Amino acid sequence: MKKKFILYNTLTRKKEIFEPLNPPVVTLYTCGPTVYDYTHIGHMRTYTNNDVLRRALEYYGYKVNHVMNITDVGHLTDDADSGEDKLEKGAKKHKKTVWEVAEYFTDYFFKTMHALNIKRPTVVCKATDHVKEMIELIKKLEEKGYTYETDEAIYFDVSKFKDYGKLSGQSLEEKIVGAREEVHVDPQKKHPADFSLWFKRVGRFKNHTMHWDSPWGDGFPGWHIECSAMSMKYLGETIDIHAGGEDHIPVHHENEIAQSEAATDKQFVRFWFHNAHLVVDGKKMSKSLGNFYTLDDLLKRNFDPLSARLLFLQTHYRQQLNFTWQALKSSQNALENLRDKVQELLFLVQKDKSEDKKLFEKYKKKFQSFVFDDLNMPRALSVLWEVVDSPEIPPKTKLDLIYDFDQVLGLKLSQIKLPEIPKEILKLAEERKKLRKNKKFEEADKIREEIRKKGYEIVDTERGYVIKAQSAKRKSQN
Repeated sequence: MKKKFILYNTLTRKKEIFEPLNPPVVTLYTCGPTVYDYTHIGHMRTYTNNDVLRRALEYYGYKVNHVMNITDVGHLTDDADSGEDKLEKGAKKHKKTVWEVAEYFTDYFFKTMHALNIKRPTVVCKATDHVKEMIELIKKLEEKGYTYETDEAIYFDVSKFKDYGKLSGQSLEEKIVGAREEVHVDPQKKHPADFSLWFKRVGRFKNHTMHWDSPWGDGFPGWHIECSAMSMKYLGETIDIHAGGEDHIPVHHENEIAQSEAATDKQFVRFWFHNAHLVVDGKKMSKSLGNFYTLDDLLKRNFDPLSARLLFLQTHYRQQLNFTWQALKSSQNALENLRDKVQELLFLVQKDKSEDKKLFEKYKKKFQSFVFDDLNMPRALSVLWEVVDSPEIPPKTKLDLIYDFDQVLGLKLSQIKLPEIPKEILKLAEERKKLRKNKKFEEADKIREEIRKKGYEIVDTERGYVIKAQSAKRKSQN
């Protein structure tokens, strides 16, 4: 009997059996980046976890319809509608137009995602391409009596949505009491928790570069409305899974639920998937502390981006991850060891193609038992290393298991190729093998040294010798 796919649901605060509304298709919406600045390692962790979720669902046998937004307008510097638009701020900082900033940082985001081997979503949708859909959704909310208008904006009146706060667990009263008075920019706003659906191009936004005509005047959409409008367009009124960082729970995702369910009278999201924060050396990441790291910082220090992916897999997605350069170095060493093992297996499989289907099924089930239990990737990785180190598993079966696991891990292990070994080296290795068989170890060691001087090394394993090309580091030591 196939193991059930278990997932923690933020909405119910417990693990539940996940099954899609319309199997085998899973509708997945992930909150994309606000493209006003560089993608950093905190984003890398979030999108790696989202990618592992998608890969795990596909590994289970589902077909995932994955939609991700690109926020290129409407996200203010404070999630509660205060401050300036992040794109406008980014344009000033980088001395570009808002359109140039959006394009530049969208490209950088996807460059980072590609480096981490994160699958591109089925649909990538930009907020600026879907203003029409947002206006239609706001009109619907207006018709149903959920909105009110001020001189500055159109707001969603949260007091009219009885379930407001069900995701975060905070009551409306708690949200109002906990709100900071100094962030209430609009004096006509009824409640601190009310959120903007449409900003008018007046007052503090009179010089806003991005603007569109609407029934409420010239202006631009709020941040929250875009996710509801675009997810409904591409995935329907009820989504199977909505993913994002835990920082989105109290405001952004709470507001998405309110406006979506108010408009449709249907459940907006069945499963909410949130990953925990990443901190750097035990501190919150910030540019002022000098611990704000990007893909370029990893590359400058000669780290393979996939070592960061492996590092992220070593901590459960619902636990905080403390990033340190030492931890990344350890992860890079582990990745290199893993690649070495795959090369060893590729060499051994040339001589021994025997398989053990029972062992394959045993370890595959063990791996799946952790992956399908709320993506317990640290335990799943332990199964990978168990397979790599096991003397009982034939090389071909080991390789098949590693390739199978990598469908979820995404470490590109199946792309590793065996280097071409010159015939001269192969001949010397066979000579050495005969000498060892005849217990002529001193002569065998001389041949081993000769092989080493020619840029290769020979490793003896329980299943025979393996020849490997020396690393650049090892060659420099010769």
